[in-house]
Amino acid sequence: MQPPISVSELNNQIKSLLESTFISVCVEGEVSRVTYHTSGHLYFTLKDKNSSISCVMFRGNNQKLKFRVEEGLKVIIQGAISVYTPRGNYQINCISMEPSGNGALALAYEQLKNKLQNKGYFKTETKKSLPKFPKIIALITSKTGAALQDMLRVAKKRWPLLKIILIDTLVQGDDAKYSIVKALRKADDLNVDLIVLSRGGGSLEDLWAFNEEMVADAIYEAKTPIVSAVGHEIDFMISDFVADLRAPTPSAAMEMILPDKSEMFIYLDNLEDNFNAIVKRILLKKSEEIKNLYYTYRQNSFLQKITLFQNETALLFLRYNETLKFQLEKKYQKLSTLFEHISDRQKQIIEKKEQDILMILQTFKTNDPQKRVRESFAQITKDKKPIPIDLLKPDDIFDLISTKTKIKAKTISVTKL
Repeated sequence: MQPPISVSELNNQIKSLLESTFISVCVEGEVSRVTYHTSGHLYFTLKDKNSSISCVMFRGNNQKLKFRVEEGLKVIIQGAISVYTPRGNYQINCISMEPSGNGALALAYEQLKNKLQNKGYFKTETKKSLPKFPKIIALITSKTGAALQDMLRVAKKRWPLLKIILIDTLVQGDDAKYSIVKALRKADDLNVDLIVLSRGGGSLEDLWAFNEEMVADAIYEAKTPIVSAVGHEIDFMISDFVADLRAPTPSAAMEMILPDKSEMFIYLDNLEDNFNAIVKRILLKKSEEIKNLYYTYRQNSFLQKITLFQNETALLFLRYNETLKFQLEKKYQKLSTLFEHISDRQKQIIEKKEQDILMILQTFKTNDPQKRVRESFAQITKDKKPIPIDLLKPDDIFDLISTKTKIKAKTISVTKL
């Protein structure tokens, strides 16, 4: 019987055996139970239909991954078997990892694209409008790249009035993303009309700096409109989706953002012709309006009004005289008729009055007091006032007066008849 050994010694022997036997392994499986530790290490389980094995990728190797490890992702890993002696657990220490089927860059591209789309980076309503006639643009590219010369050539041909500020930057390599972000922030502070981010064609690896999340963040956060012109027409970068305008090539970007001076000359000629035609039409219209105003002024001027009033006054005066004459003639005829009528009436009245006087005279003669005296009539007075005989009372004293005699009398008795 062998002498016993300690658990630690056994685990150390197993560790030595496994790590020396499985120095390099390549394993394909499905990822599960993914944990990104605050230390930067990545812990996960690799499994297939029948079994599973624990895996770890330490921070140095984890930072080199272009994609994010997610639950259910099928991958191929390169690494070595390692044993954690205190617990007697073994695991795969991953050195590298590739998605199974698709390349790492392709997966990283799709993952970042989906992430940014969910964050709203690609929404049309967030895109800034580009100026129609930019005066100053910031050009972010490599000063040694062929793309720069193509862009400068197109800009000079199309719009010589443009001022270009070149901001040199790295356009490929691990440090390119930091350089591009720095250049974008610098350009955004220059108060230019437009920023063009560009580089010429290349492989996916060469263009990868334009697929980095930090570059996308810098484009989205910029206040200045940005045009992404990276690679060739078939190349679509994350920067293309986030930017306010995507150009298929660097030279095409200049054609898209700059007006064509030849077209502008034609436009200005047409504008001049239209302007002259409009001015001529306006002048003709205003001339007609002035003529109408002049005629209206003449018709409504004070002199014209005075003349019109004079004519109207003369006409009214003439009509007044005619009317007055007519009325006078009419009244004269009425007066003549009235005079004739009055004369006839007066004659009738005079004749009637003469007859009335004759009748009164006759009545007077008939009732003459002298005749009454002769017939023994006397007037009764009381208190010097005439009084009817019917008003006398017994014992009243009264006078009887005739033309020649006055008698004072006293009533003895009164008998009503």
